[in-house]
Amino acid sequence: MAPEPVDMAPNPRREELARALAKVRMHAAQLEAALDPAHAAFTGRAVWTGPAAREFGEELTGRRARLRVLTQRIVEELENELRAAPERVARSSSAVR
Repeated sequence: MAPEPVDMAPNPRREELARALAKVRMHAAQLEAALDPAHAAFTGRAVWTGPAAREFGEELTGRRARLRVLTQRIVEELENELRAAPERVARSSSAVR
């Protein structure tokens, strides 16, 4: 038997997820940009040349891209969790975290 609408309250789990998502988005933006200064300095002008430099540049570019992908996965996982959480729950459920 489903609870009556009167017996419903905001879902505290959803509220927690929303707060966590906001924090993660802020940190994700910082993480995504973490390698940008080094990448810009290295690829913007010839600071080092040769095969070792080319290999280093390719690795730096790859790690920068991977960091962005993994950061976005974290944000997406939290977004999915938030979407899956019901907005309202029975009052008896909302008291139990």
